[in-house]
Amino acid sequence: MLGPYEVLAQIGAGGMGEVYKGLDTRLNRDVAIKVLPEHLALNAELRERFQREAETIANLKHAHICVLYDIGEQAGTQYLVMEYLEGETLATRLLKGPLPLEQVLRYAIEIADALDKAHRKGATHRDIKPGNIMLTKEGSKLLDFGLAKLKQQAARPVKLASDAPTPPAGSPTLQGTIMGTVQYMSPEQVEGRIDDIDGRSDIFSFGATVYEMLTGRKCFEGKSQASVLGAILHVDPAPISSLQPMTPPTLDEAVKRCMAKDRDDRWQTATDLHWQLERIKNAGQAGAPVPASVSGQAAIPVPVEAKPARSGWKQALGWALATLVFLFVLRTGLRMLGLDFSAESVPQPVSRLAITLPPGQRLAALDQPAIAISPDGKNLVYVAVQTNLSPERERGGTSSNEPPLPPGRGSDAATQMLYLRPLDSLESKPIAGTEGAVSPFFSPDGQWIGFFASGRLKKVSVNGGAAMTLASAPGPGGASWSSQGTLAFQPLTVGGLQQVSPEGGTSQPLTRIGIGQTIHRWPEFLPDGTAMLFAGSPTVLSWNNAQIAVQPTGTGERKNLAQGTQPRYAATGHLLYAQSGTLMAAPFDARRLALTGAAVPAIEGVMQTTASGAAQYSVSSTGTLTYLSGGVAGNQSRLVWVSRNGEEVLLPAAPHAYQFPRISPDARRVALVIAEQETHIWVYDLSRDTLTRLTFEGNANSGATWSPDGRRIAFWSNRAGPQNIFWQPADGSGGAERLTTSDYLNSPTSFSRDGQLLAFMEATAETSRDIWVLNLKDRKAQPFLKTPYEDTAPKFSPDGKWLAYSSDESGRREVYVQPYPGPGGKWQISSDGGQEPVWNPKGGELFYRSGSKMMAVDVQVGQASRPALSEDRSGDPSLPNFSAGKPRMLFEEPYLPTGGSLPYYDVSPDGQRFLMLKPVESPASTPTQINVVLNWFEELKQKVPVK
Repeated sequence: MLGPYEVLAQIGAGGMGEVYKGLDTRLNRDVAIKVLPEHLALNAELRERFQREAETIANLKHAHICVLYDIGEQAGTQYLVMEYLEGETLATRLLKGPLPLEQVLRYAIEIADALDKAHRKGATHRDIKPGNIMLTKEGSKLLDFGLAKLKQQAARPVKLASDAPTPPAGSPTLQGTIMGTVQYMSPEQVEGRIDDIDGRSDIFSFGATVYEMLTGRKCFEGKSQASVLGAILHVDPAPISSLQPMTPPTLDEAVKRCMAKDRDDRWQTATDLHWQLERIKNAGQAGAPVPASVSGQAAIPVPVEAKPARSGWKQALGWALATLVFLFVLRTGLRMLGLDFSAESVPQPVSRLAITLPPGQRLAALDQPAIAISPDGKNLVYVAVQTNLSPERERGGTSSNEPPLPPGRGSDAATQMLYLRPLDSLESKPIAGTEGAVSPFFSPDGQWIGFFASGRLKKVSVNGGAAMTLASAPGPGGASWSSQGTLAFQPLTVGGLQQVSPEGGTSQPLTRIGIGQTIHRWPEFLPDGTAMLFAGSPTVLSWNNAQIAVQPTGTGERKNLAQGTQPRYAATGHLLYAQSGTLMAAPFDARRLALTGAAVPAIEGVMQTTASGAAQYSVSSTGTLTYLSGGVAGNQSRLVWVSRNGEEVLLPAAPHAYQFPRISPDARRVALVIAEQETHIWVYDLSRDTLTRLTFEGNANSGATWSPDGRRIAFWSNRAGPQNIFWQPADGSGGAERLTTSDYLNSPTSFSRDGQLLAFMEATAETSRDIWVLNLKDRKAQPFLKTPYEDTAPKFSPDGKWLAYSSDESGRREVYVQPYPGPGGKWQISSDGGQEPVWNPKGGELFYRSGSKMMAVDVQVGQASRPALSEDRSGDPSLPNFSAGKPRMLFEEPYLPTGGSLPYYDVSPDGQRFLMLKPVESPASTPTQINVVLNWFEELKQKVPVK
């Protein structure tokens, strides 16, 4: 209890305190209780200011300002009691991408009106940001109004090291600390000009927030806090229209004016801004031109002093001072917290070294984690391919002193497997039985290495021996080995995490998908095994908007902690995770399962792929960090025609994160997926060289499949919850119609020749991926193959009587053919591994891929009248007649491999060309060096202090 308020549950935490859901026992109503942080509660001057500020805020009666009910103190704990709101913050909503223009204008007008009301009452917010705006059914609500003023008062104007006094012992605040949320600060806040901060500072932050609402991108970005501060002072953000071309020019200009560097050049009052936004909205509804300004309207005057424009040398000086301030504050804060500066603490030296792979060896499978360090920091394991070829030849080129590659040679000439490298040794050794391995990890005692291979979760001893299969896992997404004897892993390309015994057996659900999510990946047990970190994403195709969550392994509520992927717990009390190619670190209380401070960049330029969320780093419990350099790899590729003998012709389309290209029946268009900020279906006109977006709802749309007449495109989408199948006119002239209503992921793959049947895949935790066929007349679906194996990528033959597909029933993926609808036999087409089957549209031939090789097989089919299931089929000449020739390689080149099971290529209607995805590579995309930092925890504790 806090006074008359019963505390029910924690609902949030941040730099200004912790927020709890509570019950006002006097009025029997729900309330939100905010407990103030220590640096406010212990300072008498701030408590007095807080009292005065609370009185001001309590009198702000506005529909879009969160109501302050009460303030109180109990046993030294200062708290606020506010209106309890149900909904989500704007920051949470922005994880899904930009908002529709109509919503942006609605919320912007509401918040501008709230600011106008507050400014007229003399209250300045000083911390406008998406996290302080709540979206409810009734509209938006501005939170924490006026508390930022206290926060700002807690920080005095910054002084440089030469004239800064030594902070008194036990001081509750860091003098000179740059307070607030950096990306949304006004220039005057960045420079610590407290006396210059008025309502126009709120208008600057408001503009940065609206910019993000429209574009889905932060207005000011940088690799470090200092670079973000510099951007605020000196860099103008890209015009909104360059990112969202449909934005009204007047709205672009209005937001730009909000963010003028000089406050005299901004909107001078929120009244002007509110009126302008109303005009933009009304003009848009009426279809009339929008006025560019609100000149002539009355405004509430704000007393300001006119100042000349800042000269260039002053701007440069301001940037230099901001950088020095940041470094000085960091050093001062460490001294005040007593970290590594006391006589009792003798820090171990931090050492950096690089392990260069042996000649001909390169790291592989970088869409999955490729490195892992043992808990004791003694052993390193990595995924590599050993060849005798130069990197140029592996990428399909030649060096000046090497002959062209002979047929059949390339980057898959050697097997991908795990290599073990003790850090006290100069040699690495291959681990037998790990062929095709990805995503290695260690057991808590360091004696076992877990990994994924051939659609299975496996383990092998560090001392050698046979690899053991533990569970089926066709869609690997990381794993963690608990000290309590449980393995958590992601078995599929959708769904929650599973758990299994280290001895193997039937896996059981561990997490369940929540609203707005499709998949959980990258589990990490906390040391005592009672809770687990993991990452969740709204789509399997892009991890730009993934959320780090923590959840007790028994019963307990899941809590989101940060935006990022691949979380790890450091023994120093830090949460580590990857975000946009940067390894972030934040203080983390493992008992309360809560962050206790802000995240700070720890290592920049860590290799990370947005397609799977994988980040290439690993840390031991003893403080050894290993990582790969490279930054974000966006999986960008080019569209390229490839002839049957391997000759390439690049298409003029610009590089994008393309997936699953599909050629229209008339060969004039290509339907494909672009998986970037969101994942959507686009149509590329080959003759006009134009890309047109087809889907707009949901944030995950994929698996485009043309109907035989070319009029419709079927695809899967999360627009209505579970990722089910929809179709819509290919020219965009009509809306989407839902075709399936399953609780599982349904992905379309192929229409029958008459367009009446649609083959698709369904993914479940029980039977992995199965093959179904939907009858489009009655909209009923029937299973074709429902087995314990991974049966994928069904493709109807040109005559509609056969289905080719890929299955791992033999222990590795192979291509098979069965008659449809059956009964009949089954023919294996590939002989040395294969997937991504596609028929020659002309018939008589079936293509598939085996590694980087494009394979072709001649096939012959005979007419067959199929007997009933009850009939004896032995010796029946009416059974389907099928024969397949010997597979032959057409060409070999490391074109973009499939990210799942569907073909990452297509065949032209004449069967003579292949539309492939050619990766846009850089030297960093094929690393041959592993970075190692010994005693890294000493550096981490200095960068991110933990109380």
